[in-house]
Amino acid sequence: MPEVKFEVDVDSPPDEQPGANPFNRWHPDIPAVVDVEPGESVRLEALDWTGGQITDNDDPNEVRDVDLSQVHYLAGPVHVKGAEPGDLLKVEFLDMGPLNERSEFGFTGTFSQKNGGGFLTDHFPHAAKSIWDLDGYTVSSRHIPDVRYEGKIHPGLAGCAPSQELLEEWNAREQELIDKFEDDPTSIPNHPTAEKEPGVANPPTTEGAQMGEMDPDEAEEAAKEAARTVPPREHGGNHDIKDLSIGSTVYFPVYVDGAKFGVGDFHASQGDGEVTFCGAIEMAAYIDLKFEVVKNGMEDHGVTHPIFEPGHRGPNFEDYVTFCGYSVTEDGEQKYIDSHTAYRRACLQAIDYLKQFGYTGQQALHILGTVPIEGRQSGVVDVPNACSTLALPTGAFEFDISPGSLGNARDRGDLVVTDRPLE
Repeated sequence: MPEVKFEVDVDSPPDEQPGANPFNRWHPDIPAVVDVEPGESVRLEALDWTGGQITDNDDPNEVRDVDLSQVHYLAGPVHVKGAEPGDLLKVEFLDMGPLNERSEFGFTGTFSQKNGGGFLTDHFPHAAKSIWDLDGYTVSSRHIPDVRYEGKIHPGLAGCAPSQELLEEWNAREQELIDKFEDDPTSIPNHPTAEKEPGVANPPTTEGAQMGEMDPDEAEEAAKEAARTVPPREHGGNHDIKDLSIGSTVYFPVYVDGAKFGVGDFHASQGDGEVTFCGAIEMAAYIDLKFEVVKNGMEDHGVTHPIFEPGHRGPNFEDYVTFCGYSVTEDGEQKYIDSHTAYRRACLQAIDYLKQFGYTGQQALHILGTVPIEGRQSGVVDVPNACSTLALPTGAFEFDISPGSLGNARDRGDLVVTDRPLE
């Protein structure tokens, strides 16, 4: 086993860790707390993305009231000797898994429309929660019966620190989008509601900022411009790609000396799109990594965004039921080659289908967020309709969900949903 270079205690708050504290903002001046040589393998541990705000109980108000200003909590930063701006940082994902002896559960949430929302927030505006048992790599939930499968474990978030110039570019372009939305919310075509909640981007804020091991005075000033970890960007970040699993190799652009790599937001499993926003099975976890440096890799290989080679570890599903969606909204509005709308329609088709087997809409939504569904942009050239597909693996269920079994519904309970929105 590689040496543990970053250790966490799930029973301690994120800012009171026994070792180095994790960080939850991107800034070039956050100091590295782990040093590695090229070719070296290390183990890092990470808290769940909320820092322990969600616990193993049946109370969905934890999801409704979660403080999103402080997420995500990342292990690192890791300084890789010899990495310089313009290089590529080659990172091999050797192994990963839950912190079994300290955190044997995962969770999935539907976020309140007033607090983050989600891909289908206009259909599911209230918070809900499901708890998942982690038995090695196999997952199951008392809130979603008759679903049990090997999860597609992966970090939702990994990347290198931005340069000061890149950080300023992020802030400028995202603020421009925020200003446009404030002027006219309807000008953002894929936003789920004309209301101003949820927003379209998350600007820097000192509230909830944890700047790793920065000097407190310097940290407070840096947090005013530090980028939130919510979206993916050129450096990596919150991609939520389920296929970045065990055995994957990822090449990250390097923008600062040493790269200052960070990782976290681990998922025991997830479907393509993480459609409930807190849609994966979130958990605290460890990861074993090996680092190499590809000198001048950005220019030599024409790489300005991360690229990866997926690993070949399971699950290996063979049979699927696949749903199609097109770029026509639920109320009949024709969109032009709009894959976002098309995938929404495919998801809604799958939810309606699962209802025929006795699941509620919320249960079906959590199934799509956690089971390793395969989302595809199947057609983007046949005007006016894009075609998106969602393939649901039948092997994730303990009963037959093929179309030939429709009508075999039974009561499968429900998630506990909040009876009031976030105040």
